[in-house]
Amino acid sequence: MTGQQEQAKLMGSDRRYLRSVAHHLQPVVHIGKTGVTANVLAEIDRALEQHELIKIRILDFKAEKKTLSQTIAADTGSEMVGIVGHISMFYRQHPDPERRHIDIPSRTR
Repeated sequence: MTGQQEQAKLMGSDRRYLRSVAHHLQPVVHIGKTGVTANVLAEIDRALEQHELIKIRILDFKAEKKTLSQTIAADTGSEMVGIVGHISMFYRQHPDPERRHIDIPSRTR
């Protein structure tokens, strides 16, 4: 995956800010009965590359949503911002400063 660069860990206030930004977003990836496959991870990686902050809806495997979310974060080099219901939010800062869409207040000081 292209998104496995090292980034600084998010603080609690950063996660709270990102959840507020993600509030109006629609899920861009849905995880169904096939689970987290290589194709699903590739699509998540592309979405993170393009948007930096995304939502993923977990349709099946609802009991394992936390474990699945941690696996997705590890496999895509992103950070899980939070889980609300059956929707997980992920953030990965774009490596190119010119293409970044989101400025986290604690990192711009």
